[in-house]
Amino acid sequence: MCTDRRDFLRLSAGIAGATLLGSSIGYAHTESLEPQQSSQAEPIRRLSRMTENVVPITLDERKARIEKAQQLMREQRVDAIYIEPGSSMFYYTGMRWGTSERMFAVVIPARGEIAWVCPKFEEERARELIKMGTDIRTWEEDESPYKRVAEILKDRGVRTGTIGIEERVRFFLYDGIRLAAPALKFVNATPITAGCRMFKSPAELALMQIANDITIVAYKATRDSMKEGMTQGEFAGNCAAAFRALGTSGGIFVSFGKYTAFPHGSSTPQRLKEGDVVLMDGGCSVDGYQSDITRTFVFGKATDRQREIWDLERKAQDAGFAAAKVGAPCEAVDAAARKVIVDAGFGPDYKVPGLPHRTGHGIGLDGHEWTNFVRGNKTPIQPGMCFSDEPTVVIYGEFGIRLEDCLYITPDGPKFFTRQSESIDEPF
Repeated sequence: MCTDRRDFLRLSAGIAGATLLGSSIGYAHTESLEPQQSSQAEPIRRLSRMTENVVPITLDERKARIEKAQQLMREQRVDAIYIEPGSSMFYYTGMRWGTSERMFAVVIPARGEIAWVCPKFEEERARELIKMGTDIRTWEEDESPYKRVAEILKDRGVRTGTIGIEERVRFFLYDGIRLAAPALKFVNATPITAGCRMFKSPAELALMQIANDITIVAYKATRDSMKEGMTQGEFAGNCAAAFRALGTSGGIFVSFGKYTAFPHGSSTPQRLKEGDVVLMDGGCSVDGYQSDITRTFVFGKATDRQREIWDLERKAQDAGFAAAKVGAPCEAVDAAARKVIVDAGFGPDYKVPGLPHRTGHGIGLDGHEWTNFVRGNKTPIQPGMCFSDEPTVVIYGEFGIRLEDCLYITPDGPKFFTRQSESIDEPF
């Protein structure tokens, strides 16, 4: 659902505060913290599948996405874009393929049919999986795949001109194409790919809604399975089991006690004890579309201090949501949420105790994608965009509180996919 094309021309400037991060979020890991198998708790055994009514993205919608990308290319004088396997390839074509040192790619020209580049020995498997486009250029092990890309471009009438390279393309592939087609100019394809992917269609929103619904159910069952002395791995293992029981794959990281102040977790092994703050953050995928939810609560009875900071965090999340108005710059959301925390005596800016990171990020096929609620990002908020709203109050040595719900922008303003936590005692 791409909207005003003029806004896409501002994407390159805005991408500095809006870079696609995918799922490489950098949460703390140690071997001891990996999800652990345990006897399945009763709240998880009671779960049943929630994916029977999933409606995948149709081939017609994917074709419309390619047409939209071609329109953007023509407007921005880009002659073709080059994409290797990943979220953007899946977005446009429905193709899932692993990456290796062997080139497998799709070229989408501004005019004409898309074309594929495939190792010859993989051709039959590729033909089974390719859902659109009949132009498949193969290369033997002793041949250059880069020449195949140059041939595709030449056959589409592109002998000189501008080629967009999707941002996840590995350097050696770009470099090989550049050497095989020295007359071409190469640019970042993000204004094309983000110019489509940032704006979700009703079908995409429906898939994201299911992912969010499943995540809340999984989280609640995981919380109801808590017990004194359990490890982070046991807690995360219960959550992974809950996602499987609900019909999808997903996971979380979790922190207990003072380690909840580490925004993405600590490498220190922890065991749950009475009075600990518990922070769980993660989600699942439904037909490729992601959820990302954080819930923070207390195992046992909350102290007045825990309750005070939790309530402050909820006010900051509410302020961010209220500022997410159509036409407002993305940075306004961060400013509104941050002001609540700073006015309470924390910070200022990114200093801790306080809010040390941006207030939210884009989400869709990747857990983190364009664009961000962060200072300096002037990108206007528009219908179809999806974001997390997740200010955090970090107090090292005590605990941290983060509440994260994702929202989507309608013509009338923001709407959450999920019901917010009502209190520290009622997180679901």
